[in-house]
Amino acid sequence: MKSLEEWFEEYSDSHQNPTNQKIHKVAVPGIFFSVAGLLWLIPSFSIFGYSIAPYFLILAMVLGFYFSLSFRAFVVMAVFSGFCTMVLLELQGIGANILIISVVMFLVLWVLQFIGHHIEGKKPSFFKDVQFLLIGPAWVFHFILPLTTDDSTK
Repeated sequence: MKSLEEWFEEYSDSHQNPTNQKIHKVAVPGIFFSVAGLLWLIPSFSIFGYSIAPYFLILAMVLGFYFSLSFRAFVVMAVFSGFCTMVLLELQGIGANILIISVVMFLVLWVLQFIGHHIEGKKPSFFKDVQFLLIGPAWVFHFILPLTTDDSTK
């Protein structure tokens, strides 16, 4: 498995243009939130009398991926995921249409992403490896709080 540094280095290859970087800094966290919103809407199911929400099950797997790369990445993405969860709880509490909000955000932000890559002149990284869909959010937050140090969980 690649280190977080290796993932960031490879991801950065197609994110050199300053305009594309600015677009990504807005769009990537928004896409993460919109996907969280769509997952939020999947109904819970019961197994052996226990109710399981797919949202939290998938979130645990995603956070496990970040933990396998870096404790710092895990903490930062866990905090952002907690923020997303709190916003979704608030939206649900006021009766907002989470489906419409999530779908519109998802579509608009992906259009912006593709515009950014058109400006960059390079394809999005996830065309090469779908795991880059999870690397993107950590890469964006890496600009705020460096995530690559000797804190590897390996």
